[in-house]
Amino acid sequence: MRTVRTLAAAALAGAALLGLAAPAAVADSPSATATPDTRTTTGPTEAGTSFRTATRFLPGQHATARAATGDYLYWVFPADTGQRPTVNATVTLPEAALRHGPSTWRIDVYDGLRRRQSCMYGTQSRTAGKDAAKVELACVLRPVRASADAWANDPLPGSYYVRLTVTGLPDEDLGQSFDARLGVDLKDEGGAHATDGALAVPLVPGATTADRAEADADAGRPSAVEAAAAEDGWSSGWWSDRWLWTLAGGVLAALAGVGGYVLTRGAGRPSRVPPAA
Repeated sequence: MRTVRTLAAAALAGAALLGLAAPAAVADSPSATATPDTRTTTGPTEAGTSFRTATRFLPGQHATARAATGDYLYWVFPADTGQRPTVNATVTLPEAALRHGPSTWRIDVYDGLRRRQSCMYGTQSRTAGKDAAKVELACVLRPVRASADAWANDPLPGSYYVRLTVTGLPDEDLGQSFDARLGVDLKDEGGAHATDGALAVPLVPGATTADRAEADADAGRPSAVEAAAAEDGWSSGWWSDRWLWTLAGGVLAALAGVGGYVLTRGAGRPSRVPPAA
């Protein structure tokens, strides 16, 4: 029984050590690249008018722009494997006295292949009354996956475009000035949405072959993939905290096997039986 108690204590101690080590290992791993939600640094003060001219900003920044009602505004930000982006937009409307009726505003998010991504939660389209001062929009995307089937529309690591525009309003209100404010927060979902594969490179504008990337590196120029990354770069895509839980399960299973053997092997030959029997 002393042996069983010793093995049980060792199993509990091993599980506790693995549980304490897991958060630290995940924090130091390449996949733990989520941008802190507390950053509110100033972002760009203008927006593009197409995918090609989209204004880049980083998650945690607040991008602003002033435009005319009816314009299409575009921004682009990076999102990496295991992250779930939340896009928030606030539109400050023209003065109520200048407007002739309600207006409907909408944000759409597209990935690096310009595929429109659906929202898990949030209100990506909202109608503001004639007297409303502002309208707020939100879109919570699905977690970004390291890889996906060719036929799937899953979010993949790379650049993400946000388009803001008005989709309905009286014709008399076209061209009136409005202000837009955009922000993106990232939440790290960890290994719950991890996959076994990974893209060769993130989906970013201007990404080319490995030979071209090597030529850019030799010339001292950042490649398109490096230029589109966040401050801490892109993750490798192969690592997730599932490895830690797999290791912990294997260690506990081995300890349980040893304990079962000790319980079932018996105490050996009884002392009262003669050696020659």
